[in-house]
Amino acid sequence: MNSQQKAATRRILVVDDDRDVLSLVKTWLTADGYDVKTVTSGEEGLTQVAVIQPHLVITDLFMEGMDGMALLSEIHRENPLLPVIMFSGQARIPDAVKATHLGTSAFLVKPVNKDELTEQINKALRITTDPLVVATFAQSIIYRSRPMAEVIDRAQLVANSDVTVFITGATGTGKEVIAKAIHDSSSRRDKRFIAVNCSAIPEQLLESELFGHEKGAFTGATIRHDGLFRAADGGTLFLDEIGDMPLSLQVKLLRVLQDFEVRPVGSTKVWPVDVRIISATHKDIDEAVEQGEFREDLLYRLKVVPLHMPELAERRDDIPLLAEHFLGEYAKKNHKQKKRFAPDAMDYLVSMSWPGNIRQLNNVVELCAVLCTSEIIPMSLTRQSLQEKPVQIQTLREAKQAFERSYLTGVLRITNGHVANAARIAGRNRTEFYKLLNQYNIDPVQFRVKKTDGKQEE
Repeated sequence: MNSQQKAATRRILVVDDDRDVLSLVKTWLTADGYDVKTVTSGEEGLTQVAVIQPHLVITDLFMEGMDGMALLSEIHRENPLLPVIMFSGQARIPDAVKATHLGTSAFLVKPVNKDELTEQINKALRITTDPLVVATFAQSIIYRSRPMAEVIDRAQLVANSDVTVFITGATGTGKEVIAKAIHDSSSRRDKRFIAVNCSAIPEQLLESELFGHEKGAFTGATIRHDGLFRAADGGTLFLDEIGDMPLSLQVKLLRVLQDFEVRPVGSTKVWPVDVRIISATHKDIDEAVEQGEFREDLLYRLKVVPLHMPELAERRDDIPLLAEHFLGEYAKKNHKQKKRFAPDAMDYLVSMSWPGNIRQLNNVVELCAVLCTSEIIPMSLTRQSLQEKPVQIQTLREAKQAFERSYLTGVLRITNGHVANAARIAGRNRTEFYKLLNQYNIDPVQFRVKKTDGKQEE
């Protein structure tokens, strides 16, 4: 399929209150084979997004009523992966930076150049995707399970933009690893990736660590410190465990994300910063917002694109791959021959619940490699290294029987062993209900409450 045939399958919505610009851009894109729809206001554009479901939106920044920034925010509230290209003849650099961080695929200055617009459209729609980039994305992440494949696909879609990404997941699921993969596949890959654990630094020091301080700003500030925002300028700042950030700092972080400027502690001067923010937490962040522990307006800025890392128990297909990888890493680091798990030992690993996720698996595999004196790691050593009962996956029949037994005892308990009432709740007649009780050896008399005189209620 050639580029024009690919373009013909793509719908583009163009939003601008300048009809001359609309006519020119539509002529260009139609000639390239795109299906183009034009509208003259942000409000109408938002409606058409729902109606025609475009593959790309191109919008002006300054318009009457809903402007381009508001349109961008509304679009990404419902569909954070829909690419948006913004252009303007009046924009300042802060406008371009803000639009980029809110999730635009590109920001162009009017008068728009056709070749430049075409190039940005191709990038946004990935018509000319370099297969090498696709093949190397997240190559450090070991997976074959469907849950992880979905995460990787979504991460790859947003990697080459400056949109903020919010990663949730339990401790040890690899949130920092996916954040680094996004950075390494972005246009910022040649700049720094800096990770900071917001829960590991005391509140009074975290502000200085993030935003910097002047000499003498506080006791112990003997030298000037630029802070991590300025250190990561041009690159990516990964705010891990941001759900633990104190509310007082959340306000200051929100201001930085709004203005893209930082003011060091003890300084009256502000410094412009160009940093992509990726944040992560193991907490239920929506509950934290409801409890007043996390600012909703800050979450709105951070959570343009949400990613959720599945727990290891949800991606059991990956456990053999990960275990083999960790054994290889251990052998390489310690200059030893690579060991392998016996088949029953590997099955045992796959059956475990892994509350500590990948980090726990790595520790267990390394312990097995250290303790094993032979090439094959046996089941006995694997059990010893991880003292936990394996999760037994029930058959459908076993699960059904367990549910019925639990249900029967439950209705008997709330009816105090009154069979007629229990059968009525269960939607069965008394004969059928007695058969079920006999099947599971359940005696309704055991659930009857004794009266004060020692007799049981009937």
